[in-house]
Amino acid sequence: MKALILAGGKGSRSGVDYPKVLQKLGEKRVIDHILEKAKQFLDPSDIYIVVGYQKEAIIDYLGASYNYINQEEQLGTAHAALQATEELRNWSGTLLVLYGDTPLFRQESIRGLINYHQQKGPALTIFTAFLEDPPPYGRVVRDDEGRITSVIEEFDASTSVKEIKEINIGAYVAEWPEIVPSLRELERDNEQDEYLFTDVVKELTERDLNVHSYRTFDSDEILGINTPEDLDTAEFILQKRTFRPFQREEKNIIEFGTGGWRGIIGEGFTFDNVRRLAQAIANNLIREGKEDEGVIIGFGRRFLSNRFAEAFAEVLAGNNVKTTVLPESSPTPVIVYATQTSDHALGIMVTASHNPAKYNGIKIRAEEGKPMPDSKTHSFAEEANSFDSQEVVKADYSSCQKADYIKEREYSNSYIDAVEEKIDMDSIRSADMHVILDPMHGVGQVTLETILTECRCKLNTIHDRHDPLFGGQSPSPDLSSLTELTSLVQEESYDLGLATDGDADRIAVIDERGEYVSANDILTILYYYLHEYRKLSGGVVRNLATTHKLDRLAQSFGEECIEVPVGFKHIYQAMNESGALLGGESSGGLTVRDHIPGKDGVFAAALIVELLAKSGKSLSDFQAELKDITGELYTYQENIEYQGEMKATLTKQFKERDLEEIAGHSVEYTTHKDGVKYFLENDNWALLRFSGTEPLLRLRAEGTTKSTAKRLVKGLYDKFELDTLEGKKIY
Repeated sequence: MKALILAGGKGSRSGVDYPKVLQKLGEKRVIDHILEKAKQFLDPSDIYIVVGYQKEAIIDYLGASYNYINQEEQLGTAHAALQATEELRNWSGTLLVLYGDTPLFRQESIRGLINYHQQKGPALTIFTAFLEDPPPYGRVVRDDEGRITSVIEEFDASTSVKEIKEINIGAYVAEWPEIVPSLRELERDNEQDEYLFTDVVKELTERDLNVHSYRTFDSDEILGINTPEDLDTAEFILQKRTFRPFQREEKNIIEFGTGGWRGIIGEGFTFDNVRRLAQAIANNLIREGKEDEGVIIGFGRRFLSNRFAEAFAEVLAGNNVKTTVLPESSPTPVIVYATQTSDHALGIMVTASHNPAKYNGIKIRAEEGKPMPDSKTHSFAEEANSFDSQEVVKADYSSCQKADYIKEREYSNSYIDAVEEKIDMDSIRSADMHVILDPMHGVGQVTLETILTECRCKLNTIHDRHDPLFGGQSPSPDLSSLTELTSLVQEESYDLGLATDGDADRIAVIDERGEYVSANDILTILYYYLHEYRKLSGGVVRNLATTHKLDRLAQSFGEECIEVPVGFKHIYQAMNESGALLGGESSGGLTVRDHIPGKDGVFAAALIVELLAKSGKSLSDFQAELKDITGELYTYQENIEYQGEMKATLTKQFKERDLEEIAGHSVEYTTHKDGVKYFLENDNWALLRFSGTEPLLRLRAEGTTKSTAKRLVKGLYDKFELDTLEGKKIY
């Protein structure tokens, strides 16, 4: 296949004194958008560009990679195509024909046009659209049996033809040189006095050659660039596509974010990709001589998680890497603990944490349970993405078990013992605590139930059955997801309501009044309790999206508060380097010094129960006590679902646009360590950052009043014109 780009016209209505295909459209030129589509299917050496008006400017801009055909006189689109006959005289095949001034065709549409032509096998396939109010484009005329007979341009059309709703929008796939005789037969018998490519349709049908059409359903694709107004409209359409593209689809690649690799099951997250990742990890361990140290694998309750874990193990063992698999679904903290306390080189957890049920994922822990450096996970992904399925080595699971290369071992009991050693079981047992637990159909149930039962808590559990759909909602323990837990605490007078996310490394809390206690307040209360009640010294580490009340509290203790980017690996690293007592994030993840090197919702829940039992106070008592020390700061967040190129576009804006004020508050300084964060007076701040685990743009602010925090988020919308985004807002 080859492509022919018709770019020889002057474009008298464009208002510029250079070729209209070189006009800027977004960050590129008009012709760049067309060539990007063609290059998805062809090498530049198979792309022929017809040039004419100021041809040197086009050739100088595009360079020598392409083939250029000169159209000395610009006598129409068919005349332009006819100039290729000499260059292509010894070639036959499928020819993609694109106009140089129609840059808005989608990649999917060009692929569909080519595929439809290849399946039907006509002499010519034209690209069409149906519109109720068509613009002045050529009408597609059909006979009584629906066969295309001609395309009649608007200026030559009768009143009845103008009523036709199907229009030609200027892209073709043809069989070359089959259409050449028809090109040569054309006459300039039209109002424009030009040889028109659309007239080929009638010539072909008169020669009893088939012409078919492929239809687009996106009316934005039809626009050609003829006037400055067209250029403005095209720019708007491109922006709209960036911020509101087609339904999100995942590429068949492995890509790690802040919480590991996550993908939609059956689309990005497939058995093939899981095996490719396992092969890359096996290769790495073999190169490092660590195949005997091996890997330990756990899995959550998501759809097919156990089978994905088995597939991972089969590849590792097939490469002679010794592998241990936990036999039952387990919390992520159990895998971190198991990797920390064993001699395994790596820990693998099959989970997508708090993401919706359609996702699954892989988290990787380094030796001793430490977070895996980004450089390492990126190298795993790069190597895995270079494989095809034939390069993956795997063995049968049961055969590997018999050879002791796959072993199944339970770690939950020893993990529970380790947690219980770190809490005051006797104080909890004597407190007669009434607790209700919501594991959100995730894996937190068994371990946390065991610990609280052994503490003699009167315990009730809801949403405990194994449900891969998580009851129809994301297993993320935020206020909107905990209505039943909140109601039960109020109605049945529990001392405490606890919830964990899908893999039990995050926590949420409902206090004795049935009120949601934010993760920011939980962190502040726990830091206060550990420092003042347990008498443990040390600073605190938080990510940049977490409350500055921790800064105020640490300052009152004479301790340091360290801010890091989002991602618990950054919290662990800072804790390890500084000896901090507590590290946590506003999403509900936290850990304490000398515990596992990762966030742990199970341990956090047990610690909160201890806090209440040992102090004899309620959570609302602690909040009131802390208010006198830290004062009030309120947070507010909105999320916008994004797709396509929105991330790259806005990230560039965040870096380039300096703000002096937001919603009337002066910006004192700005950081770009993770998105962009604006520091204002009195510990007020505003943050924009892209989630590393979900397709979300997060807008978050903290202010001295609730209305201030909301106004700051609204200020971010205004400053970056985010109200133009038509993604779904999540509050």
